[in-house]
Amino acid sequence: MKSTFRHLLAILLFAAASFQSAQAQLPETSIHFDPERTAVVVTDPQNDFLHESGVAWGVVGASVVENDTRNHLEELMAGAKDSGIPLFVSPHYYYPTDHGWKFEGPLEVLMHNIGMFDRPHPLSVDGFEGSGADWLERYKPYIEDGETVVSNPHKVYGPETNDLVLQLRKRGIDTVILAGMSANLCTESHLRELLEQGFDVGVVYDATAAAVLPGMDGYLSATTNFKFIANQVMTTDEAVALMAGTN
Repeated sequence: MKSTFRHLLAILLFAAASFQSAQAQLPETSIHFDPERTAVVVTDPQNDFLHESGVAWGVVGASVVENDTRNHLEELMAGAKDSGIPLFVSPHYYYPTDHGWKFEGPLEVLMHNIGMFDRPHPLSVDGFEGSGADWLERYKPYIEDGETVVSNPHKVYGPETNDLVLQLRKRGIDTVILAGMSANLCTESHLRELLEQGFDVGVVYDATAAAVLPGMDGYLSATTNFKFIANQVMTTDEAVALMAGTN
């Protein structure tokens, strides 16, 4: 009798553990892709993040190389153009007046100290070509084709400080395929704000990268949060196939 009871108890405990394990798994979700209502948004495809001479390369370079981020971003931009999906860029610029801020977080202080994304004037592109604030050279055919929407610069991390949401809304966009730099800062901040604004957002996790410092892995932090909060997390190949209608 006791043996039978123990056997039944073991079965019940196993079933309960299996149920709890199943409940702990996140459900799989996906964006509602309509080519007429979808855009690709790329954050900060700029030299200071993505070029070997960029001021942030020392902390993001290993992640960029490991994820093949530069190639994946180009593939994503090319895929958008080939499929007729509008491309939006949300850049990060600092002008001389921005250096007069009275309070900042540690990374803001660092960016200002090293001249990251600096431009000499808000109404002039003198000194922009080839600077850390400029686009990676290989992206210029996609960004400077007269069709890509380049928003006002965001000043900290998210699009709350620029006109990206307005530009998307004015074009009837409600689904965003998001990528760019850097994963746990501007990209994740754009994801969170766009979700709060009611957009359907998928993140291309291998078309981004992040700083990796002792005891701090920005890329791991971001990709964990992407899985928790994005409507879909996908590879570049999956995003390109989706836009082309071949997935």
